[in-house]
Amino acid sequence: MTLPHDLILRLAPLPVLIPMLTAAVSLITGRRPRVQQAISVIGLSAVVAVAGMLLYLADRNGMAALQVGNWHTPIGITLVVDRLSAAMLLVSSIVLLAVLVFAVGQGISDGTERQPTSIFQPTYLILSAGVSIAFLAGDLFNLFVGFEVLLAASFVLLTLGASAERVRAGVSYVMVSMVSSLVFLTGIALAYAATGTLNLAQMAERMGSVPSGVRGAIYAVLLVAFGIKAAVFPLSNWLPDSYPTAPAPVTAVFAGLLTKVGVYAIIRLHTLLFPAAHFDRILLICGLFTMVFGILGAIAQSDIKRLLSFTLVSHIGYLMFGIGLNTSLGMAGTVYYVAHHILVQTTLFLVVGLIERQAGSASLERLGGLLAASPALAVLFGIPALNLGGIPPFSGFLGKVTLLEAGAADGSALSWVLVAGSVLTSLLTLYAMARVWSKAFWRPRAQAPQGELADAAPSALIDESVDMLFDERPDPGRMPRLMLMPTVALIAVGLALTVFAGPILNIATRTAGDLMNRNTYLTTVLHSPEPTRAGGAR
Repeated sequence: MTLPHDLILRLAPLPVLIPMLTAAVSLITGRRPRVQQAISVIGLSAVVAVAGMLLYLADRNGMAALQVGNWHTPIGITLVVDRLSAAMLLVSSIVLLAVLVFAVGQGISDGTERQPTSIFQPTYLILSAGVSIAFLAGDLFNLFVGFEVLLAASFVLLTLGASAERVRAGVSYVMVSMVSSLVFLTGIALAYAATGTLNLAQMAERMGSVPSGVRGAIYAVLLVAFGIKAAVFPLSNWLPDSYPTAPAPVTAVFAGLLTKVGVYAIIRLHTLLFPAAHFDRILLICGLFTMVFGILGAIAQSDIKRLLSFTLVSHIGYLMFGIGLNTSLGMAGTVYYVAHHILVQTTLFLVVGLIERQAGSASLERLGGLLAASPALAVLFGIPALNLGGIPPFSGFLGKVTLLEAGAADGSALSWVLVAGSVLTSLLTLYAMARVWSKAFWRPRAQAPQGELADAAPSALIDESVDMLFDERPDPGRMPRLMLMPTVALIAVGLALTVFAGPILNIATRTAGDLMNRNTYLTTVLHSPEPTRAGGAR
C-alpha cells in the first residue's frame, strides 16, 4: 500500500471524529463560553485542513476506501474518499467554519435571544459530523445515518430561542424530514430485498441482474426521498416556510449546505446505482420546473430571506439539469456549480443577517437608504448577488455557461428547452437581486412603505476589539469584526472560484470522469487490499 493511499485511509475518519469529539468537549465546557468557542473554532479549522488534504491526495492519487474496524466489504462500514466526496467535504467545512465564526461574533449562542450557550455549538458540531458521514458513506444505511444526524441537529438549531414561529417552522421541517426518512427507509428495504446488500459498490454490481421494473421502482423511491431533502420541484414547498424563521447563521448553513447533501445523494444514486438513462428525462423536467417555479416565487417576495429561499430552490434546478444530461460535461458543470452555489447562497444569507442587524428588518417594505448608511454592507451584498445572477466573469456565469454548453452538446429538444429555461432563470435571478438592491440600498428609507416601523440603527461600524469574539450582547447597531471577517472570507473564496476557474474546472472534469466511469469506484471498494490494522500490522 503506497504512502499517499495509506495517508488517505488514516485521514478519512477525521472529518467525522473531530466534530464529534469536539462536540463532547464543547458540551463539557458549556459554562466557560470563551473556552467553548475557541474549541469549536479550532475543531472545525482542523476539519478544513483535513478536507483540503483529502482533496489534494484524492486528486493526485485516486480514490480510496476504508473498511472501518477491519471488517471486509460488505460486512462493515465503508468510508469512500474520492474527488467528489473530498471536494464536498472541503467546501462544506469552509462554510461551516465561517458560519460558526459569524455566529460567535453575533452572539447567537449566548446573546440577544438568550439561547443556551451549552447547546448551540455542540449541536452545530454534530451537524458537521452528520454532513461528513453523508459525504463519506459507502453504503445506503450509513448514508441514512448521516441524514438522521443532520435531522436531529438541525431541528435543535432551527428552534433555538423557542419562539412560536420557530417552533412551528421546526415542527413542519421535522414532519417533512420524517416523511423523507420513511421513504428513504422504504427504498433501503427494497434495495436490500432486491440485491441482498446495502454496500453501494456491491449493490451497483448486482443491480444489473434485478428486473427492470423492480429497478425502476427502487430508483423512484430513493429519488423521492433525496428529492425532498434537495428541495426539487414538486417536493420543495416546505423549504421557503422553514428556513427564514431561524437565526441568520442557522439559515445560512441550512440554505447553503443541507440541500446539497440531498443533491450529492442524487448524484451517487444516478451515476453509481442507476447509470442507465431511463430517468434522465424525469430529472430534466424536474430541473426545468424547479428553476422556473422557484424564481417566479422569488420575485413575488417582499422579505429578503424568503426571496433568497426561493432562489435557493430555483438554482437546485441547474444541478438537476446537469445530472439529467448524464454526460461528462454536464456532470463537470454540476460539480462546479454545487461548490459555487454553496458558497454564494451562504454568503447572501449572512449578509441578510448583517442587514437585519443594521436596519432592524429584512423586509423590503421597511428597508431603504442602506447604500448611504453603510457602503461596506452594499458591497458585501452586491458581489455575491451579481455572482448568483450569473454576471461575467463570476463563478455563477462560468458554471451556467458550462451547463448550457453541455445542454447544447446534447442537442435534444428537451435539452434546448432547459437551455432556454436556464437563461430565463438567470435573467429573473438578476432581476430579483436588482429589486433588492433598488429597494433596500438605493431608495431613501423615507420612501419605503413601512420604513417608520423598522428599528432605527446607526451607521455600520467595525468593532476594533478582538474581545468581540466573546461579547455576549453586541450592540445591534454595529457590525462586529467577527461578523464581517467570515462574510468577507466567503466572498473571497467565491471569487477564488473565478480566479482559479481553470484548475478548479479541471478537478471538476476529472471528478465527472470518475462518476461517469463507475468501474473505478467498484474496483476500489470491492477489490482494495486487505485493510491495514492499527500500528501497521496486517
